Amino acid sequence: MTSDSPDATSEALLARILTSLDEDKAEDIVQVDLRGKTSIGDYMVICSGRSSRQVVALAEKMVERLKHEFDRASKVEGKDTGDWVLVDTGDVIVHIFRPEVRDFYQLEKMWVPGGSA
Repeated sequence: MTSDSPDATSEALLARILTSLDEDKAEDIVQVDLRGKTSIGDYMVICSGRSSRQVVALAEKMVERLKHEFDRASKVEGKDTGDWVLVDTGDVIVHIFRPEVRDFYQLEKMWVPGGSA
């Protein structure tokens, strides 16, 4: 079994993050494979919440699940305003935006070929 390899760990983490966001009704979830492009992580996930309250709740629930299921502490920034919350798990970077803020920054255009967003 190769669950000790970094890819298996980041893949499992990514899968749980995507499931967590989906379960909590995040919108427009996009995943970006960063392997070989940057050293900041293996994957990036970008999604939206309908309100500042939902943005913060999506981040809090996801961090709680990752701590419980993977014993992984995450760095979180932006919870005070709830416009854009960044969750850094080490292998996967998660950006949770309010839709207007996401439209303004257009983060996907930096990472997704063809700049779809």
